[in-house]
Amino acid sequence: MDGAEPLRVVDTSDQPDRRPMWHITLTVAGTAVPEPEIRGALERLSEEHPFLLSGRYASDRAEVRYWEEASDVAAALRMAVLLWDEHVASAQLPRWRVVGVEVVDRETFHRRGRFVHEQPGLVATGRVTPF
Repeated sequence: MDGAEPLRVVDTSDQPDRRPMWHITLTVAGTAVPEPEIRGALERLSEEHPFLLSGRYASDRAEVRYWEEASDVAAALRMAVLLWDEHVASAQLPRWRVVGVEVVDRETFHRRGRFVHEQPGLVATGRVTPF
């Protein structure tokens, strides 16, 4: 070990001007498109949307993971559901529909660690990879 301090969650609940951060996993699906097309669209989305961590894709579905700042889980969920449609034109995303959304607070995200349901839990930032 290099003596670095372990990762810790900082409680900002006593700071009224700071809204909590929520980890979002958004899954969309629809009619198949060529994989290079969806990869390019996800890369454009990552340039347009702050805090985008990673994207995974297949010809008929995609999953993006990112951080969202919102007052509560309901607000974060509303923003997540709208994300794809808001960027369809600008990022040239396929007109797919949302088929899944997961919203967890920062503490839950960090508690999950390296594996969730025997799958990698934390994906390297900025990666867009096939499923």
